[in-house]
This record gives sequence, structure tokens and C-alpha cells, in this order.
Amino acid sequence: MNTFKKIGLTALAGSLVATSVFAGEMSVSGSAGINWEGQDKTDSGNTFRMADSITFSGGGELDNGFTIAASFELDQGAADTKAGATASGPFDSHSFTLGMGDLGSITFAGHGGSSALGAVDDVMPTAYEEPWDILNTSTSSGAGVYSASAASVGAIGSAGDDNMFTYNNSALVDGLSLTVSYLPSDSTYTDSATDLAIAYTGVEGLTVGWATGENGLSGTSAIDTETMYIKYAYGPVTVGYQESSQEANGTTNDDEYTSMGVSYAVNDSLSISYGVTEYDDKNSTTDQETTAIGFSYTMGSMTLAGAHATVDNQGNAAGASNDVTGYELDLSFAF
Repeated sequence: MNTFKKIGLTALAGSLVATSVFAGEMSVSGSAGINWEGQDKTDSGNTFRMADSITFSGGGELDNGFTIAASFELDQGAADTKAGATASGPFDSHSFTLGMGDLGSITFAGHGGSSALGAVDDVMPTAYEEPWDILNTSTSSGAGVYSASAASVGAIGSAGDDNMFTYNNSALVDGLSLTVSYLPSDSTYTDSATDLAIAYTGVEGLTVGWATGENGLSGTSAIDTETMYIKYAYGPVTVGYQESSQEANGTTNDDEYTSMGVSYAVNDSLSISYGVTEYDDKNSTTDQETTAIGFSYTMGSMTLAGAHATVDNQGNAAGASNDVTGYELDLSFAF
């Protein structure tokens, strides 16, 4: 008995020593701030909101040089629908990444991940948010009700949901990056969805990208999406142009989207931008057009940013009630 006990203790001690070799590191970061927004054609009452989150990040290196990294955002959370959750949990965005050196990396996002196309659905230069994402995107908000008859539409994207896999490699060719995402089918997405995106940055200041994706539905509901963009930075100025389209198996949802933007870094602390987007819904006779002027000012850990935006024909619906103007301001502190 004593011999076996000695062997067992020796094995345990050896395993503890071996484990220490693989010990990783953990870091914590976070932010807190106040958001204030408003727009015409609505009475939403108190529009001040507090934003706060804490992100736990950890990782380590394996014997073969591969790396592992995990990230968990502690926030108000969102239900992991594929796990059958019905209420928000303690974590919001969370993911796990396996880094394989020149072989690229694989990320499994439990929540908060973006598909390959969704990550670049609108990458125009901006000091704040995309022009279409500044104003509220629905016909009602809080205690107020918009007089607009249609909800705003954003950029053309693809299927993205919880528990999604993404592969990325930027070592295949100098200046070229490849991203592939895979979303398994479930009760919402009847078909699995695969996206592909490539970007070229081999010329100083120039970025050219292309992506294609799917919406994860079948039959006449299936939609294929595509986007192409170009950006060029020269000194403090960055300009960009992007076109996207979607083609459906049915007779509807063949839409097009265009976005243009320019940003200017006044100095190390202040940046300003101007952006224009247009959404052409082939089932409507009017296009939704959005313009926005944004800014961002940073001083130490504090950032004050915001934008003023105007939407004509919100939701591709005609009429004066669907022409909306508003603003958003955000004061945040990183720690």
C-alpha cells in the first residue's frame, strides 16, 4: 500500500510540475460610459443610457508553438439561443481561438462573433459609427413611437449567430488575408452557411477587399450576398467606396447597397468623418439614403464621440414622415 501511495503522490507531483509549464496569463480590461441620443418624429423620454463592460482575456502556448486564447465579456449579456437559453446570462461576447502560426487561426465564437462577410459589411472610414447605425432602426423606441411607417435598414450582411467557427490566415501571400466562417444549421438557419472574405494590403495605404456569404435559409428564402470595397489612406486622410448586393432564389430581396466615406485625423486626439449610404430595395420605388458627420476626441483613457445623421425614405418608404434627423453622443472611459 505504501509503495502504491508513493507512486501516486509522485505522479501527482509530476503532473503539477508539467501543468505549470503550460500556465497561461489572464488580463482584465473594461470600459464605462454614458450615451445620449435623440431624433425628430418621436418622443422617447429619457434617452441617457449607461454603457459598461468588463472583458476577461487569457491564453497560453503549447509545446508545438500553437497558442490558445479565450475572451469573455461580462456585460448585461445575451441569450445563447442555440443552447436553449431564454434569458440573458452574465456573459455577452465570448470566444476561444487556436493560433497555429503560419497555418492561421481558428476561432469558435459562442456569442458575439461575425461571419466573414458580416465583419466587412460596411468598412468605410468613420470617426464614430456607420451612418445607418446612428439613428434608431425601428419604428418604436421605449415610451415613444415614431411617426415613420417603416424601420431603417442597414448594410447587406449574411448569416451570423452563436456557436460559429471562423478560420483566418494572413501568411499565405504577403499582403493577402483569407477569412472563412462556418455556421452550422439549427432551428433558425435551416441550412449551414459558409462565408469567404479576402483582403489585400500589399500597397502602402491601400486596402482592397471582397467577400461572399449566405443567409442560411433554404428554398425560395435562400439569399446569396456579396460585397467589394476599396480604401486608401494618404497622410491624415482616408477615403473609401463599397458596393454590396444580394440575390435571392425567390422573386424578392434582390437588393443593392452603396457606401462612401472620408475621414480626417486632425491630430493625434481628434478625428472627423463624413459618410453616405444608399440602400436600393428592388421591391420599392424609393431608396433609403443616409448621410452622417461624425467625430471622435480622445484624451488619455477618455473618449468623447458622436455623430449627426439624416435618413431620407427610412426603410425605403416614401413620405415626409420617413425623413428622419437625429444625433448620438457617447462619453466613455477605458480602464
